[in-house]
Amino acid sequence: MSRILPFFLILMAMGCKKNIVAETDLHYLNGYWEIDEVVFPDGSIKEYGMNPNIDFIQLKESEGYRKKMQPKFDGSYNTSNDVETFSVAEVSNGFAMRYKNDFSEWEETLVQLDSTSFAVVNPEGITYFYKRFEPIKMPK
Repeated sequence: MSRILPFFLILMAMGCKKNIVAETDLHYLNGYWEIDEVVFPDGSIKEYGMNPNIDFIQLKESEGYRKKMQPKFDGSYNTSNDVETFSVAEVSNGFAMRYKNDFSEWEETLVQLDSTSFAVVNPEGITYFYKRFEPIKMPK
């Protein structure tokens, strides 16, 4: 009996685990984002200071796109025509952003998402943390 009890406790804990990101929060992905830090599987961290590039993400229902932008001091943006399209799919541990282009396919699992930040982890175990982009306001 003492060997079976821990097994059942683990099963109950796994069964009660909720998704980290709720479907109702996916709309928070829309907008401008800058990378804040990257955490590698060995625990090492790469922090980012000022970023010359930011990501614009647009999601409607379960389809979206991501585009690299370069903010300018006047509040406008430089951009290229390059766009990464993706779909959002529910997976066992939450939601995943699935990218596909002519050259590659990849997936990132959302592990955190709110109005000011989000984080994704890729299959290699690298976690990317983003924060909502705040433009620099120049006094007139």
